[in-house]
Amino acid sequence: MKYSTHMYRYLFVAFFLITTYGIAQQISIVDADSGEVISNVAIFNKEKSKVALSNLEGNFDASIFTFKERITLKHIGYQEYKTTKLQLQRQGNKVFLLVNAQQLDEVVMSVSKWEQQKRDIPNKIISLDSRSIDFSSPQTSADLLENSGKVFVQKSQLGGGSPMIRGFATNRLLLSVDGVRMNNAIFRGGNIQNVISIDPYTIKNTEVIFGPGSVIYGSDAIGGVMNFYTNKPILSQNDSLLVQGNGNYRFSSANSENTIHADVTLGRKKLSSLTSLTYNNFKDLRMGSNGPSSYLRNSFVKTVNGVDELIENSSPKLQVTTGYGQINFMQKFLIKPNSKWDLNLGAYYSETSDYSRYDRLIRPTSDGLGLRSAEWYYGPQKWFMGNAQIQKKGNGKFYDGLKLGFAYQHFEESRINRNFQDEIRNTTTEKVDALNMNIDLENKKIGNFRLYYGSEYIFNKVRSNGFDFNIVTSEEMRSASRYPDGSTWQSLAGYVNGEYKAKPNFTIMSGLRYSHVWVDAVFDDAFYDFPFKTADLSTGALTGSLGISWFPRANLQITLNGSTGFRAPNIDDVGKIFDSEPGSVVVPNPNLEPEYAYNTEIGVQRNINDKIILKGAAYYTYLVDALVRRDFSYNGVYEIEYGGELSNVQAIQNAAKAYVYGFEFGIEAYLNEQWSVTSNVTITDGVEEEEDGTDTPARHAAPTFGDFHLIWKNQRLRTDFFINYNGEIDNNNLAMSEKSKEYIYALDENGNPYAPSWYTLNFRSQINVTNRLKATASLENITDQRYRTYSSGIVAPGRNVILGIGYHF
Repeated sequence: MKYSTHMYRYLFVAFFLITTYGIAQQISIVDADSGEVISNVAIFNKEKSKVALSNLEGNFDASIFTFKERITLKHIGYQEYKTTKLQLQRQGNKVFLLVNAQQLDEVVMSVSKWEQQKRDIPNKIISLDSRSIDFSSPQTSADLLENSGKVFVQKSQLGGGSPMIRGFATNRLLLSVDGVRMNNAIFRGGNIQNVISIDPYTIKNTEVIFGPGSVIYGSDAIGGVMNFYTNKPILSQNDSLLVQGNGNYRFSSANSENTIHADVTLGRKKLSSLTSLTYNNFKDLRMGSNGPSSYLRNSFVKTVNGVDELIENSSPKLQVTTGYGQINFMQKFLIKPNSKWDLNLGAYYSETSDYSRYDRLIRPTSDGLGLRSAEWYYGPQKWFMGNAQIQKKGNGKFYDGLKLGFAYQHFEESRINRNFQDEIRNTTTEKVDALNMNIDLENKKIGNFRLYYGSEYIFNKVRSNGFDFNIVTSEEMRSASRYPDGSTWQSLAGYVNGEYKAKPNFTIMSGLRYSHVWVDAVFDDAFYDFPFKTADLSTGALTGSLGISWFPRANLQITLNGSTGFRAPNIDDVGKIFDSEPGSVVVPNPNLEPEYAYNTEIGVQRNINDKIILKGAAYYTYLVDALVRRDFSYNGVYEIEYGGELSNVQAIQNAAKAYVYGFEFGIEAYLNEQWSVTSNVTITDGVEEEEDGTDTPARHAAPTFGDFHLIWKNQRLRTDFFINYNGEIDNNNLAMSEKSKEYIYALDENGNPYAPSWYTLNFRSQINVTNRLKATASLENITDQRYRTYSSGIVAPGRNVILGIGYHF
């Protein structure tokens, strides 16, 4: 049969119109700020007789709606959007949704390990999502926390970042990655850098709990909990293979940073894989031009032909030997055999190069004419975690949700130091193997009452050794280790946590946890004649919490919370063997008990016409039996010769009480669809009891700090002009332990150390060049201020240009 040319032409036109019409029915929904797709958006007409839902790719089929029919797009985290299908076609079949001004309906995970509405939680908790993380473009995860404006971060060196929350830090804060605690048996009271092992490019969201979290997280969660949730593999919604990924590059001028990141997801209906790799290279950091001259790096030590020489720094603003490199790798698999079961498998690896302990390298000699150390650096900081999590949804006899977790972690760190013109270089190396097993259950069967309960077992084993190396003769000999080799730390715990919605506007949360901790260590007396041979501790701790969330009006929330926290002695507390500090040495003490914190807080939040949101909180924490460093006797003497100088003997002891209190304020003002203002300020104060019963300022009570942001955005471009600032800590309010570190502080008119106030002016921007390509450009510390954040050894970056580009496929 033959058809005319006109017939073919008509058939082609008809086919083109039909396919074009079919394609036009697919509408994409994306975030107006980040350009990321939004799934689970409900789309419905005025009568709600027609309903659609966007899929994981952010698409929905609009064929059920007529062209002029009024439709509404609604999502829990975004502003409601009304339009017609005809209007959507005119704007390219794409919808840009704006984030809600007020997200009290936001879902958080950290408080019970299960999804809960933020509005029902009495604790103060902040959530940093992938959108804000991507926009702030942090160099490390420590910077990610600092960029929030609500967490203070101390840095002893460029490869560092030790958070401070509500007057607590280091081993009194808990780090968690995908529900697994990173805190191990050698987390110390000094500054801890483990947070930099977490790759910011892999983080989906971060949740920070302010105040004790011991009911769910056990030991160490006295001051707060920082939970990092990493990206998950994505399953395909059809029979075809899902392939997507990201490529990123970042440069910063202050330390000539080069960062490269790539990740790829391959997904089927029941199996998906996510592979991520990031490489960082940081050169020496340059400080600003305007600030105290005492911060300058005027000289450094260089070893030439085996001889240490004090070299004048031709560029004093360059902090010589601060640079380092890092690599991060993550591999995840998601297996979903049916709608009830999920199996998540993950492997995480992070390794740094050697990096200098900068604050030790700038310590002057007693006469002030030279530098004490020729070398002081950390060996590679390594972290590996293998993690398996099984989750079941459904109607179990005693639960509606079940999670089983098994994780193995390996930590490795080392310290290498040598005094100026000393032939002996000392090295100590520590390795920790950590096993975590937990079961968590959720029960939603009891009306308005939800029950969360579970148990956890943790086992840590510490390997520690030391050796001395003669740089002249190349002779190597064994020396004292930092910790008792082969020592173990174990914890077994059970908890129950309840949430009762007494009224639609009134929620009560309460919980209890009992933890038992065992420490077992055998001391090697080959180098020192210890008055004891073993440390064998068995201690228990009961903690609890009770809080309410009340909405007296729909736009006003009041929260009240009381809780206790504890920290059990770990291997660092019990068995640290001769850790050298300026003018003192720290020796083991096997007679320790847990320290306890008692906390109360009140919070208020007011929403004014969805335009202005005011937030405020006040808290008070009392710490008893505090584990602190105090003078001690070793074999009946209080001073010994160590490292070539007469030093005070000290040890960790349950020897003090402390209290911390503070206020936190925040405002978010949405002036119109383009302009908004946000600001935060944190005020903290506290004291510690000294040996003679007097009170002195708390070491980890940060100065008053805050930020102010003026933000403009449209569908493609977002800009942020912001100010960061810190208040002054004068000499009278400086902690006793800090006053001995004159070399990291400025000097006041009386020649006493103090922490000056400072501020920086900054600008940040991000543009969506296309739906797949975005670029960032920032200028930080515009006025080139020279400043140190409180208690930090390294000086902060000077004027810093940051450029980044990201591609999504």
